[in-house]
Formats: sequence, C-alpha cells, structure tokens
Amino acid sequence: MALALGIGIFGRGYWTPDEPREADIAWRMSWQADKAVPLLAGEAFCEKPPLAYWVSGAAIRALGADAWAARLPNLLYALVTALSVGLIGRRACGPIAGAVAAAAIGTFLLSYQAAIWLATDAPLQASVAVALSGLYVGFYADRTAIRLRGYSCMHAALAVGFLSKSAAAWMVPTLAFLTLVLWERRWLELRRWELYAGLAIQAVVILTWVGFVYLGSDGADHLKVFFWNNLAGRFAHVDAPEQLQYAAAHRNTPGKYLIELPVYLWPWTLLVLAAIRRAWTRRGADPERMRLVRFALAAFVPTLAVLSVAATARNIYLAPALPGLALLLGWWARELLVAHDRWDAAALIGTAVLLLLAVTVAGGAVLLIAAESWDVLAARGAFLAVSAAGLLAGAMCAVSAWRAVRQGVMPRALVGLVLAYCALLIGPASQIYRRVDAWQDLASIGRAVGHDALRRPIILFAPDETTRAFMDMYVRTSVGLVPAPMTPASVGNLRAQLALAPDSVVVTQLPGRGPSPSLLALGRRWGLERLVPARPPSSDQAPPWAAGLQLRVADRYALPNGRRYVLLEPERPASSR
Repeated sequence: MALALGIGIFGRGYWTPDEPREADIAWRMSWQADKAVPLLAGEAFCEKPPLAYWVSGAAIRALGADAWAARLPNLLYALVTALSVGLIGRRACGPIAGAVAAAAIGTFLLSYQAAIWLATDAPLQASVAVALSGLYVGFYADRTAIRLRGYSCMHAALAVGFLSKSAAAWMVPTLAFLTLVLWERRWLELRRWELYAGLAIQAVVILTWVGFVYLGSDGADHLKVFFWNNLAGRFAHVDAPEQLQYAAAHRNTPGKYLIELPVYLWPWTLLVLAAIRRAWTRRGADPERMRLVRFALAAFVPTLAVLSVAATARNIYLAPALPGLALLLGWWARELLVAHDRWDAAALIGTAVLLLLAVTVAGGAVLLIAAESWDVLAARGAFLAVSAAGLLAGAMCAVSAWRAVRQGVMPRALVGLVLAYCALLIGPASQIYRRVDAWQDLASIGRAVGHDALRRPIILFAPDETTRAFMDMYVRTSVGLVPAPMTPASVGNLRAQLALAPDSVVVTQLPGRGPSPSLLALGRRWGLERLVPARPPSSDQAPPWAAGLQLRVADRYALPNGRRYVLLEPERPASSR
C-alpha cells in the first residue's frame, strides 16, 4: 500500500485543479518572513490555516520546489491515517480487523485521492484518524489514567487538524462522540473532567496562531475571512464580497453524497454493502461484540447527514469520515472468520469482477496513450513492460481471490483483492501519470513566458488562481494584475495600466482545451471523430477585446489536451508613439 501511495505522491508533477495554487503557497511559505498567513502570489490567502504549508514549505526549502518534495509529507500523513485506523480496529476486534481497516482507509478511491493530492486534506484526514483513535481509547477506558491519555491524544490531534483546515477538523470526532453518548446512553461521559482537560492543548496551539495573525498586517480582516467567510460561508450564504462568497461555488444538491458514495468507496463498494447488511442482521447481538459497529457508524453517518444539508459540496469534504466505513469493513472481515454466507461470497466475487474490469479499462488506457504518444515516449519498452506487468499481476491476483472465495478461504481472498488493486496503482497508473504530466506541465509555459517577456513588465489579465500561481513560481513574483472576471470594467482597468506602462506585455488564458494532433489523427483513423473534442479557434487570432487596446499576438502557448495561453504586446513599439 505504501508503494501504491508513493507512485501517486512522487510519480507526477503538479496537476490542476488546485495543486499549482497549493504549490505556490507552500513555495512562498518556504521563504516568506511572516509565517502566520499563507500567501498566494504575494496576497493573503485566508481559506486555510498554515500548518500544511509550513510542512511542505520546509520540505521545499530543504529539497527544492519539485512536486515530489512538496508532497513528501503526504506519505507520512497517509501512513499515520492507516496506522491510526488500524489501531482502532485491532483494539476493538483483533489483528484481522485492524489490518483490513488500515488497508481499506489507504485504498478507498477518495482516501487515495486525498493522500496523493497536494492540499490540506491529507493532514486533515490524518489528524481526524488520530483523534478518532484517542476518542475510542478515552470513551471505552475503564481507568482514569487511560481515559485522560485517550482524550488528551484526541485534543492534540484536533489542534493539529485545526491548523490544517480550521474547525472542519472538529466535525467528525465531535459528532461521533455525541452520537455514541446518545446511542449508548452514557450521559456520565459528558461530565468527566478527563474529557475537557485536553482542551488546554487546543487553546494554547490555536490561540497562539490566532494571536500572531491578529498582530500582523490587516490581522482582524484576515481572521474574519478565516473564521467567518471561509467557515460559516461553506455551510450557508453570508454577507461578504463576491470573491469571498464560498457558498456560491461547488453548490450542493439533494442526495449528492449518497449518489456519489459508491465511487468514493471504489473498489470496496460491494464489500461495504455486505458489511452493512451483516451489521443489520446482527443488530441484536452482544453489545460488546457490536461495539466497533456503533463506533464506525457514529464516525460516518452524522457527518454524512450534516454535509448533505450544507450549501457547498465537494467529494473531498467526506474524506475525514471514511475511517468509519473502513472500521466497519474491519469488523466484517473479523466476522468472516467465524462464518460467511452467500451474500458475503457474492460481494467478494463481485469485487474481483470489478477489478478484472478495471484491468481491462486500464489496459485500454495504456494502449491509447501509447498510440497517442508513441512518437514522444522516451522509454517505450519500459512503458509497455511496467504497464503489462501491473496488468498481469492485477488480473492474476483478482482471479486468485475469486478462486479463494469458491474454496471458502476468505482471508486469502481479501489479500488477493488488495494486491490486485495495488498492482493497478503501481503498474499501469505509474506510466499513465508520466504521460498526463505532459498535459499538466504549466512550468514549461511559465518558463516560455519568462523567456519571451524578457525584462518587459507583465500584466495578467483576468487570471484564475492556477494562472497566478504558476506565473508567480516560474516567471516572476511581481507582475501587474487585472482581476477576474473579464468585464468591460476590467478591460478599462487594463487600458489604464497599459497607459502607465506602455511597453508591457499581457498574458491571458484562452478558452478551450484542444486535443493533441496525434489524438485527432487517432480519432480520424478509428472513425471516432465525434468522441474527440473539436479543435478550439486558432490562437493566432487575438481575443476580441485586444483590438480595441491595439494589442497583437506576440506568442502563444498550449499544452497537449491542456490549457492555452496567449502573450499580447502593443501593435507599435512604445518608442514610436
């Protein structure tokens, strides 16, 4: 599992969306003097507290600004998450439950995405997992010292989680605790001093950071964005400027999380359904034997309910609650050792079939990429050999798991399924990542713009956060800016800036993501023109608003199947005016 995670963490560059922005913030944090407030292209970025940027910034300062260095801490976050969830399962139901829970939380598709992505979600998930481990120890302790130790661990983890992604870190453990109190009618737990003693840890850590923010430049305004616009504004509409209306983006829809949940849990969706069914059929069993089921559901269901009624919705918001379903799988795996029925066997066989289908799809993707990129692949033999080895290993492990189910050897079936999935993440995925890097190589555009602009002033016209980030990292840290959106007023703003610096060049993004020429050729060869996106208008032509500002195209930049930009300059040299 660590190797599969390492491929996703270290085997690719910065990808959109979000990673170029996060990389620029971490890069800035590696050398900026004031560490309390993150900066995006030199401006305060108050969406998230700075802990994740501190850690990635330290890695960048020590190892350089490459993507693998910035993501190096993610491997630690992922392993901490898996080990914490595994420890809960082991304490509750033994080593089999612990191993399966750890493997599940490391390989759920949504957990894998959170772990390999440069963002604040990986440290948040790790913090929540450690907090849940402390909560389990404290809630079910039979001695004061153990209870104090467990709850103190929970508070320390929540302090770290708060500095990663604000009060979102509190949601899963707090709702889990309250749900357990109601479910088990343990009202005394609310009055235990051990539960509240650890609040001092949170207070010291959080208030120290808040104090540094407040004492800095525009501290009160920054704190308002941190704690009001970006926190309350995720769940409801608040009175704020347009650029701080976070509820306006990623709008929620009824049932969104439930509809998408099977994808989040892939490839273990059928196993989770089997675990839920078995938990329902055993609901009247010994309460001690069902303890982990109660804890698992308390860690997941309330958070799912709260997120379902929030104003905004992104799949990653649910990642901190996934330890609950991983623990449920751990309990189910322990029960398989006692007895299994046809529904359990059907879930295991169905998962093996899904993985075999995934092998087929991954093989098709490898062949398509090989055909589309054969002329630019530097190591064609290695590309095919590594991909084929991963596909073959995945298929063999899935078939082995299928046979183990038919023979009634359930532990071997579980191991086979995990190995099959990891083989796909290690073999073909590692090669696909390398090719997708060419579609996401914004650093090359940044270096080209820096070379073409030379010492001339640069004005970014209506850039998004990604554009500002890679221009800041790869071109220069001081540029002119006409903020988005693109409106008649912004065109007037650009006219005024050009009047003050008439030798400036303008960089703006062009619409569309045209396919590479080789992909178009493949579409024509195979008669699939309708499935290939149409080529966008040629960037030889300047944007419509450029003519009124007397700007012409100086150069253009495009990534295959990726973003497109244009560099504009005045039609006449400034000296001739």
